[in-house]
Amino acid sequence: MINKSNSRERSKIKIRKKISGTPEKPRLTVYRSLKQIYAQLIDDSSGNVLVGVSSLSKEIAEDLKNCKGKVSKGKLVGTLLAKKAAEKSIVGCVFDRNGYRYHGRIQAIAEGAREGGLKF
Repeated sequence: MINKSNSRERSKIKIRKKISGTPEKPRLTVYRSLKQIYAQLIDDSSGNVLVGVSSLSKEIAEDLKNCKGKVSKGKLVGTLLAKKAAEKSIVGCVFDRNGYRYHGRIQAIAEGAREGGLKF
């Protein structure tokens, strides 16, 4: 039987075959749980996480209290990720939607990161 998690895992494998991150252009991967959202910039050649941000980050805790809905939280997380990436002089990245459809929270993180200055 095919269910949502098996379908997402298959899609995730297909995506990861095609893209990988380098130190100059890391992979921006996104994970969403029911309540939180997480984003990381990963260098696949060395296996290191260069920047990691989530909706649990203390830097945006005050801003998240004023947000309504999960999509606006995702946009804040994307903006914070772009800000932290700029501090480490990372300009471009490759987007890994991690098997999720590109809409809602996933799209909001991508738009927030673009507004913050990351180029996909």
